[in-house]
Amino acid sequence: MTAALILFAHGARDPTWREPVDALARRLRATMPRVEVVAAFLELMSPTLGEAVAAAVAEGATRIAVAPVFWAQGGHLKRDVPALLAEVCTSHPGLRIDLWPVLGERDAVLDAIAADYRDLWAVGG
Repeated sequence: MTAALILFAHGARDPTWREPVDALARRLRATMPRVEVVAAFLELMSPTLGEAVAAAVAEGATRIAVAPVFWAQGGHLKRDVPALLAEVCTSHPGLRIDLWPVLGERDAVLDAIAADYRDLWAVGG
């Protein structure tokens, strides 16, 4: 493996909170067989972003994308994530790490949600 996609979510105390993130990872693994897809969390759950990057590097990743599974950019994505990525980059010099946009900034995501809500409305959902 030379590439990894890290789905980076907030985390919660309730262990079932991570189920949609894990489901997304499974769906991506099924369609991206040459990319290691894993979940990582900012707090309260593991692995952390640093742990996920270290594991990917240990498996041979030379390119990593971090996909924030957040609705919008708030303090965590504006302050915490850049600081975490800076730490990771210091620990793994030369590693390519791309930070993708948050979900709410992606037109395709907003279109999919709008279509789903419209369909729910149509059936009285």
